Amino acid sequence: MKVVLDTNVFVSSFFGGNPRRIIQVWEEGLLTLCLSGAILDEYLHVLMRLGLKTGPELEELVGVLKHAPNVLFVAEPKPVKVVADDPDDDKFIACAVESGARFVVSGDKHLLGICRYYEIHVVSPREFLAQVAKPRP
Repeated sequence: MKVVLDTNVFVSSFFGGNPRRIIQVWEEGLLTLCLSGAILDEYLHVLMRLGLKTGPELEELVGVLKHAPNVLFVAEPKPVKVVADDPDDDKFIACAVESGARFVVSGDKHLLGICRYYEIHVVSPREFLAQVAKPRP
C-alpha cells in the first residue's frame, strides 16, 4: 500500500505515538512511503530546525529515505491546486497523485479538511492505523 506522510507525521514519529507506529509498519515492509523532492526537503528542513545536525546523521537519513526498498521517490510530480487554505500542502496531494498512493496521512487541519481527492484518502495517523494496520499489543 502506498502512503504519503505529511511532515508533521514524519517528524512526530521520532517522538512515538501513532506516527511512530506508522513508521514501524513501513519498516516491516507493509507499506510503501511515497516521497517527492519537495517533501524530502521539507522533512529535512524541519528536522534541522529541531536540532538534527548536518553531516552523518542527515546523510544517513537521506540515504535511508532515498534507497530503502519500500520507498517510492517521485522527483517532480505535476502540481495540483487542492488545498486552498494552505497551497504549500498541495505537494502532498501531488505526490500521492503521481505515485498512486491511496493515503495522505496528516495532522494538518488544512489537509484533513480535504478528506478525499479522487481515490486518495486524507486521514489522521489514528484513522490510518484503524483502517489498515493490525492492532499491536
